[in-house]
Amino acid sequence: MTENTAPPAEPLKAESSTTEPLSEPLKEGPGSGQRPLKVALLGCGVVGTEVVRILTERADDLAARVGAPLEIAGIAVRRAGRARDIAVDPALVTTDAQALVSRGDLDLVIEVIGGIEPARSLILTALEHGASVVTANKALLAEDGPTLFAAAEKYERDLYFEAAVAGAIPILRPLRESLAGDDVTRVMGIVNGTTNYILDKMDSTGAGFDEALEEAQALGYAEADPTADIEGFDAAAKAALLASLAFHTRVSIADVHREGITEVSATDIASAREMGCVVKFLAICELDEENDSVGARVYPAMIPLSHPLASVRDAYNAVFVESKAAGQLMFYGRGAGGAPTASAVLGDLVSAARNRLKGVPGVGESSYTQRAARPMGATRTRYHVSLDVADKAGVLAAVALAFSDHGVSIQTVRQEGRGGDAQLVVVTHTATDAALSATVEALRDMEIVREVSSVMRVEGD
Repeated sequence: MTENTAPPAEPLKAESSTTEPLSEPLKEGPGSGQRPLKVALLGCGVVGTEVVRILTERADDLAARVGAPLEIAGIAVRRAGRARDIAVDPALVTTDAQALVSRGDLDLVIEVIGGIEPARSLILTALEHGASVVTANKALLAEDGPTLFAAAEKYERDLYFEAAVAGAIPILRPLRESLAGDDVTRVMGIVNGTTNYILDKMDSTGAGFDEALEEAQALGYAEADPTADIEGFDAAAKAALLASLAFHTRVSIADVHREGITEVSATDIASAREMGCVVKFLAICELDEENDSVGARVYPAMIPLSHPLASVRDAYNAVFVESKAAGQLMFYGRGAGGAPTASAVLGDLVSAARNRLKGVPGVGESSYTQRAARPMGATRTRYHVSLDVADKAGVLAAVALAFSDHGVSIQTVRQEGRGGDAQLVVVTHTATDAALSATVEALRDMEIVREVSSVMRVEGD
């Protein structure tokens, strides 16, 4: 779910500037004897405001946890005069983000403006001038993470981004650190609260897609322009980050197969219910050990009601991790919003601040392998296919032959209605996406098939 901020009147400035010396690392010692760590904030929208609130209201507690006070040294915004939900010292506010991150005396920079530019240039400048960076920018990391990680390594600074995936849910750090000694084989999750809310309302109330989307917008779960959420761009960026960390390789958003939820119908929801399933918008990342490749994809799919992800309701997120030693793990909670995302930002800030006191960066990028991206056509799963067909003898046999000709085995088939309303519902055994796609094209060319009305994957068995 994207941050709900007002459209900018003027872009943040990101001009080039003269490089200043890196600030010196602090010596370790008791918190009371340390100078304050200077923190700059890029962006003060919904998430940024919550970050300022926590830094201000819990200053003493955070200082005790870090070992030194955290002092807000500057806040870069698009519009300096805009009213905000929290009092901010006007002397700290600037519209010149480039000048702020180029100061050379900052210890930590928090980036919550989003987008690609000027965020990328500002983060690189902050690292170059000696600051560690905490960001919630999944789109930037998914598109050009290697450049940012390389800069963090070059300047020996931290780059943390727990808030970029699933809000307050601690999923990235467990993948990067807690499971570093294990072999993760699969990550499957609901990582976008907007789409989960829409599909949940379609399932629980019988609402159509448009009606559920309007309700999500009215409640603030969906943006006025919901494209990033409902077309899967947000989830695809998060899937790229999850796959990169889980499988220690670099996965970009271009490697992620993406399908949105706009074509999900009330009929699909009802068909899932008849199968003992529910429709969820899933991000799935898998390791193919045989071919040493990684597959990442986001799309709506049916999952059995018995699966842990089936019970994730409303705008909540959850991530299901499978590994060889730890087995199955589930991470669940609020995946978006100002307070949950700010919680993740502050968790990263505390970690980066502690490392700053020690004068050493923390755990860096874990992309030590160079696994290939598995093409979507090689992905194997089950399918639910609905066909509007002519109601006459031989139809079922002809349809079954089309599946067989392309190597797709049928698990169950049933006919609904008669005459002009005749419909076949076919559920397959596991097959490759390429084989299923070829089957669907063949079915569409058959005279007895009026329409292939729905094709939906079945996951989580």
